[in-house]
Amino acid sequence: MVEPVDAWWRRRQWSRGTAVPYAVGTFREAWASYPVLVRQYHPEWNHGVVLTQVPPLAEVLLTWECDVGHVFVATPAEQRSRPGRERRRSVWCPECQVQAQPQRWPVLPEDWPASVPVPQRAVRSVGRQTLPSARGGAAAARGPAAVGALPGAVPSGGLPPGAVASTRRRPVRGGAPVRGGGPVRGGGAPVRGGGPVGGGVPVRAGQPIPRAVCPKTPRLPSGESFTSTCAPATASAVEADLRAALQERFAFTFSHTAIRLDRPFFDHVEAWPDIVLPELRVAIEYDSTGRHGLEHVGPRQETDRRKDRAVRSVGWEVVRIRTGRLPALGPYDLQVSGISRRTVDQLADTLRDLRGPLFVDAYAR
Repeated sequence: MVEPVDAWWRRRQWSRGTAVPYAVGTFREAWASYPVLVRQYHPEWNHGVVLTQVPPLAEVLLTWECDVGHVFVATPAEQRSRPGRERRRSVWCPECQVQAQPQRWPVLPEDWPASVPVPQRAVRSVGRQTLPSARGGAAAARGPAAVGALPGAVPSGGLPPGAVASTRRRPVRGGAPVRGGGPVRGGGAPVRGGGPVGGGVPVRAGQPIPRAVCPKTPRLPSGESFTSTCAPATASAVEADLRAALQERFAFTFSHTAIRLDRPFFDHVEAWPDIVLPELRVAIEYDSTGRHGLEHVGPRQETDRRKDRAVRSVGWEVVRIRTGRLPALGPYDLQVSGISRRTVDQLADTLRDLRGPLFVDAYAR
């Protein structure tokens, strides 16, 4: 069983009946082929135990520091099994290894230059707002595109200029009311047939048009977590109790509230799980049927599935705690009757299954 270095040293003292179970230099030859690990090890962080006193196969948690300054906990076997040896220093530190991997940036319409036309699939994926039909065929915008200088960008004031705003009869500025289609902002009648919307992309009746995406999301690589200004406050006292129970057990970062996504999810390019664990890249959701039994069922359940797919697509895993006989949506979901100490124990075991017991227990209080 893996144990901290101080507990391991006391147990060896008791089993061998001596104050120094392994003398300094006992395993010098075994560690000689790992100069990177010798440099990363600090006895003062490991209760004074020198690295040459630790067997390379000992199941003990040791504290290491990489050349960059990242401090992490790992067993000798974990460190020795990391690939690269002296070739790449980044592979000897799990945090450096993650940073060395290429990061994906989300591709959004506003990220494209004005000279590049917006692909039609991107227009369809930005929002669900559709262009209503006009008499005799499809309605579209004419003249300046709704997106303006940047394809896909929509003014914050609402629908883009030149787009049909409503199907109700409303007077057009300087003209008569239009039937079968809404007025065109700035005067004129709705355009029949197909017309370009942003970057020369034709839009037909019933096809989504670009929709405003919240500009408050910071420009971060996809999959990065952060503290969002748009995230709603905790709406359930049970969620607060679950967060407090996890804070008592683990020293994770609980201040992050959002995850940067690849593509828009409704009006944002971020998701707001109930609890975000950046160190594990795990999002925790608490689901109940609510007071009226309508939450997380029917169409709202499909929204939960979409959210899970969006979060998993950027390298995260989702663990849902489902109550009120709600069915599990993912492979790691927990079906419980409520939040209790046993539920927190099950959640901790699930996190260990997801990310490994050594890594999770390294954050245990």
